[in-house]
Parts: sequence; structure tokens; C-alpha cells
Amino acid sequence: MNAPIIRPLAAAHFRDALTAAQSGDLPATLGALLAIDNESWEGIRTRLDELGPTVAALALNTLGGAA
Repeated sequence: MNAPIIRPLAAAHFRDALTAAQSGDLPATLGALLAIDNESWEGIRTRLDELGPTVAALALNTLGGAA
């Protein structure tokens, strides 16, 4: 089975979502997250799982969630 890919535009949307979340702009955060295609979401999730809890916790903390 091939690993899911992350398209460059999806990576840019994910970065934009993290940046918007850090500045407290919820509408921009949601808009950027909703712009990510399903296959890229699967790739992002897979990569975060592979990198382990430290990277996932960093992403969640950036979004204001709990690790």
C-alpha cells in the first residue's frame, strides 16, 4: 500500500491554519483546514503518527488544544 501523499497546496493550507490559529483567527483557521483535500488529510495524519506524540503535541498546542 502506498503512503498517502500531502499535496503542496494542502501543506500550505495546513501552515496557514496553524498561523491563523496562533493569532486567534478562528474563521481563517477553519477556512484553511476545510480547504485541505481528503487524501492530503490522510497523509498529514499518517505523518504526524509516524513522527510521534511530540510533533502532534506541538501542533495541538499551536492550535490551542491539549496534548
